[in-house]
Amino acid sequence: MAVLSKPVTKLGHSKMADEHEFLARTERPKVLEGIQIAAAEGDRSENAEYIYGRKRLRELDRRLRYLDALLKDTQIIDQNKISGERVIFGSTVVVLTEQGEKKRYTIVGEGETEFHQSAVSWKSPVAKALLGKKVGDSVTIYRPAGDIEVEIEEISFGTFEA
Repeated sequence: MAVLSKPVTKLGHSKMADEHEFLARTERPKVLEGIQIAAAEGDRSENAEYIYGRKRLRELDRRLRYLDALLKDTQIIDQNKISGERVIFGSTVVVLTEQGEKKRYTIVGEGETEFHQSAVSWKSPVAKALLGKKVGDSVTIYRPAGDIEVEIEEISFGTFEA
């Protein structure tokens, strides 16, 4: 399996692009307008609306830079066009833990875990342990919270909404 530099699912890319568009074209101009109105009221050092507006603007700008970095030079993977017998980027894996608990993981790109149910980044310890494995394989997942042993029960493909 070839390693992708910045893979992202089609759904994740769309949601991140939509968020970027909303923040840049709607939210940021609204915050800027609020800052200008608050600044016109006089003393900025004790003006709570001005101080909060500047803080909110910094938060928005930080999120926009983060989204810019995530969306730049990505390779969009359509989960509905992938298949196979092994765990790959975009697949959903059902594993059985040593305690008999079933867990589901969808392997997605950085920054898009909030857009997919049970998603893990392809760079996470869980995904790294599962990538390339097939149904029936036993896998040790090395996590900061402690290692766990799982068995892969199912691998599926396609878009799964949160």
